[in-house]
Amino acid sequence: MKKIFLPLCAIALAMGACSEDESPALDNAAQEQNATNTAPPAEALRVGGEVSGTWAAGSVVYAESHITVPTGQSLTIEEGVTLIFSDAGVGVNHVPVEFTVAGNLYSRGTATRPVRMTVAEGLRTADNAFAAMWGGIVATASCKEMLIDHTIIEYTGGQVIEGSPAATAEIYTAGDDAYPQITTCNVDGRYVITNSTLRCGWSDGIYMMGGQAIIANNTFEANGYDGGEAVNVKAGCRADVAGNLMFSPNTNGLKLSSSGQGESGRGQAQVNAYNNTIVGAGWRRDGEKGGCVYAEKNARVCVVANLMVNCKFRAMTPNYDIPNNPDEGYDDKSVIDYNMYASGMQTIAPEAVGKSGVNCAWAGYQYAHGDYNTAAVDVNSLVANATTPLNPLFVAYDINAHALASALMPNGADFHLTAASPALGLPTEVNVAPHFATGLQVGGQTYSSPTLQRHYGAYGLAE
Repeated sequence: MKKIFLPLCAIALAMGACSEDESPALDNAAQEQNATNTAPPAEALRVGGEVSGTWAAGSVVYAESHITVPTGQSLTIEEGVTLIFSDAGVGVNHVPVEFTVAGNLYSRGTATRPVRMTVAEGLRTADNAFAAMWGGIVATASCKEMLIDHTIIEYTGGQVIEGSPAATAEIYTAGDDAYPQITTCNVDGRYVITNSTLRCGWSDGIYMMGGQAIIANNTFEANGYDGGEAVNVKAGCRADVAGNLMFSPNTNGLKLSSSGQGESGRGQAQVNAYNNTIVGAGWRRDGEKGGCVYAEKNARVCVVANLMVNCKFRAMTPNYDIPNNPDEGYDDKSVIDYNMYASGMQTIAPEAVGKSGVNCAWAGYQYAHGDYNTAAVDVNSLVANATTPLNPLFVAYDINAHALASALMPNGADFHLTAASPALGLPTEVNVAPHFATGLQVGGQTYSSPTLQRHYGAYGLAE
């Protein structure tokens, strides 16, 4: 069955035509002025405080204030549930509403009836892409397991301020941090995030500070306003990240770091990242940071068979000359190779060109970046240059037409490959051993990481 990957601008209700320009963030005054049609539907179940049990299929649930799944308890969200978060915040300082998971969470949507965690219908607009109207899901150190399946999470990233539950719990710092869409903290936790969409968030899509995880077959769109990645992994994590589409992350699609190793029993970060498609990463970030993949601080990674399209820079691995140093070095057993870096020929606006002088993707791939390690990284990768752009020939996405810094996907984009695509030719010697090939148990069910597909990127030929 052929899949069409519809962007926010195609499916959000009450939305006008998509803009090729970056959607501006709104300040607090603008948010208050724009907060129309925010009353909960009459049939909505109103919740606040502790929540557990089951929200029945098709329900509308309105979170008026912070909600928490208590330690030792579980919440199951059945298919078709719409969870609407108040954009007014909590208290006189309007603390963004947070979804704290100290127990277990099972969000069980389906392909035809996804769970949706969102804001009021009238606020689901392109202009609000980075308005950061609620906090996000924060799985604390007591969260043992979490399932996010066929779930849409959108319009998140509120600022962590005094009174934020995550600040009180010392997970984030008031005044310094913004909420990712999903946070994990338990080094022994088990997390499966699959078949879901994480879009329009001020900060990272997923920020892992601990746990075992399968992150597979998701769509990430417009993650990060002035920084942030689609998937950001720190010490204490073991994860397989595969089959995901990451469209226009502000900085990188994949930030793989063992930062914090040794603190509170947090061991080396170990991540397999394969068969992901990363489009347009890094162009919304100033300076020489960002571009697609960033591995650092002794993370052990296997990054292969990924398709990077119109990204600002190639994979970066700082301090490769300090191998196996848990504070700053690069694990010399890591592999970042056999990826494809494709490029259109369009350029960024002159006023957006930084000190590197890079104004198009192929130039960024060829740039003499201080964090490129061409002797050890991407030795066998296919890398576009001025004469060989390596167009992957998608079913419905013109890599030469879409603005490099656009945060949102164009209507009707389909990132499957056509029969003539050069991305179909993954060499036979490329292999990866997923951490959870034999499964990860969550909610009484075993989930297995995808096997390596014999093509670059998330999608092969359309069925």
